[in-house]
Amino acid sequence: MTALAHAPSSTAAAAPAHARKDKSQDRQKTMLAEHFHRLAVSRDTGEKNVQTFVPGNLTELIRSFDLLPVLPEINALQAGMRQKSGDYIQKAEKLGHSEDVCAYVKCDIGQLHSGNLGPTGEPLPSPDLLLLSYTGCFTFLKWFELIRHETKSPITMLHVPYQADGKITPSMREYVVKQIKETVIPALERVSGRKYDEEKLRDLLRRSARAEEDLVYVLESAKRVPSPIDGYFAAVYYVGPIFSAFRGTEDAVLYYRELREEIEERIRRGEGPTTPDGPMGPEKFRLVVEGPPNWTHFREFWKMFHSEGAVIVASTYSKVGGVYDNGFRHDPDHPLETMADYCMGCYTNLNFRSRIDMLCRYMTDYAADGLLIHSIKSCNSFSAGQLLILREVEARTGKPGGFFESDLVDPRYFSPANVKNRIESYLQMLEQKKSGGGHAR
Repeated sequence: MTALAHAPSSTAAAAPAHARKDKSQDRQKTMLAEHFHRLAVSRDTGEKNVQTFVPGNLTELIRSFDLLPVLPEINALQAGMRQKSGDYIQKAEKLGHSEDVCAYVKCDIGQLHSGNLGPTGEPLPSPDLLLLSYTGCFTFLKWFELIRHETKSPITMLHVPYQADGKITPSMREYVVKQIKETVIPALERVSGRKYDEEKLRDLLRRSARAEEDLVYVLESAKRVPSPIDGYFAAVYYVGPIFSAFRGTEDAVLYYRELREEIEERIRRGEGPTTPDGPMGPEKFRLVVEGPPNWTHFREFWKMFHSEGAVIVASTYSKVGGVYDNGFRHDPDHPLETMADYCMGCYTNLNFRSRIDMLCRYMTDYAADGLLIHSIKSCNSFSAGQLLILREVEARTGKPGGFFESDLVDPRYFSPANVKNRIESYLQMLEQKKSGGGHAR
């Protein structure tokens, strides 16, 4: 949500000529371009698609029916990175949608009324099925109501219990599995014209587990000093294939194996992260970040950190489509149960205590200097309770926190000068604290 910022062509396109481009970036770019081309020509080829969301998606189950996944959050964030979201949002507001509605939703509606062109500039098909997996974000419910109204597509819902007590109980798992068996699978059978094939699903889940193992290695490499990766800005690319349309595919397995080998080589050379402007300079600050990034000024936003020697070593947004570093891996021996656990375990479905525990662990395990919260104006799923989270993490870790606000894909709510000033002020405070000059909070 997911995200689970998963940029198709922008992965490589954002990099200038002098920046070293990894092979995994080229692989991801090709994977996503081919996927969106398949969607563009799907009415001619007869392939059908299922529109769903990043947190708690059932990609392996969808692909077991030879259906193509489509994720509207990714289309919206890509529109933001391509500087098109502002026009789409204003179009949606002219159609009557409030300024306070999630910017992703308005971007999606506006895009639908503007030719519905995807990230590659080719048209996206109407959904053959809307698969609503409710995972901690009430907006998803209203979003698909609107899309159903616009496209007249059939819709089916998977209700996912919230982890109010911070754990998944057997009854919660049984509740989700029952829905998958009795509601979701029959809907996928109707759309695809195929019967459920559990052995095919198991094969997809085996590939997911292999890719997940390599992804966790990459994300946890940031525990090293210097960190070889940026666990927030770069991580949105790293998590892209596994959070979106490719989990369970051989392409995902190959991508994450290649990415892991690149990070291992970077570690052997003692290198820090690669940025769109080339290798980052000396590591001065290690941060944990809570909240999604801004997409309309993504590269400028990233530069505000790496130009100051600040690397994000861990983030919650890179876990919005799966908290794999908690130990979860898809289990092919229990296919429906493992998908139920995945849905219930994504970050937006965790209670505040679980989120605070995770952030405190990151602060310690990744030797972070501080926690920075990026609050999103139109995203209640992330932003609600963030000040409480900030105070609790500060109290438990003794590390200072910072807080600022912008938005996901609405350029009207990102003021580069103001954001840069807040970040620089926070880093100056961290510098003063590290040098023994005070304990400002």
